[in-house]
Amino acid sequence: MRVAAGSFPVLRETDAMSGTRLPRALRRLAPALLIVLAAGAARAQTVIQNDEPRPDPWIVNGCAIAPKASCPGADLRHADLKGADLAGADLTNANLARADLRHANLRGARLDGANLSGAQLQISFLQGAQAVNARFIGANLDHARMAGADFTGADFTVAALEMAQAGKAKFRKAILNDADLQEAKFYEADFTGASMAGASIRFTIFQDAWMEDCPTCPQTWQTASPAWEMGSPDEARDRRKAP
Repeated sequence: MRVAAGSFPVLRETDAMSGTRLPRALRRLAPALLIVLAAGAARAQTVIQNDEPRPDPWIVNGCAIAPKASCPGADLRHADLKGADLAGADLTNANLARADLRHANLRGARLDGANLSGAQLQISFLQGAQAVNARFIGANLDHARMAGADFTGADFTVAALEMAQAGKAKFRKAILNDADLQEAKFYEADFTGASMAGASIRFTIFQDAWMEDCPTCPQTWQTASPAWEMGSPDEARDRRKAP
């Protein structure tokens, strides 16, 4: 085997040092070895990706993408809204199906009746958002921040909420059938009347969650008395804090 400076190793049938022929199996491996070495060299190269700056003003199909935007009923299907700041925006009944909302700021946004089916919402910020009767069918909300949001009547069928943080969020009468809820955190969340049939709940945290009238919810998740048997949410919280 000879290694030329600045090049890949070259396997020859005859070893120059010993004059012996290389084994047939090693000769057959030579092309595969060269492919592996070439792939490693390609990965070692520095790849520079330049993201084009967002236009100013940033308008998508008539909707000005900005905090407190007023876009009820807007058609934003398939829109590239990655990293958008829509805090406090009015997106009531908007169509955001398959929109890219990764890392988007939707804190306090109004999404009542909106269609976010198939949307990408990974690591999005939905704290305090209002999404009553919204549709998240097949949406990806992995690692989303959803604390205090209102998803009453929302449809999360086959949605992904892995490792989402949804403390004190409302899921009253929401549909979470066959959703991926693994490792999500639902501290004191309200699942009253919700449906969770077939959902994946491995390592999911439901501490002090409300699950009244939700037979498909993991009501035996805690060994203590269910939270909803301790009075109102405030009363239950005070009882837990009592010595």
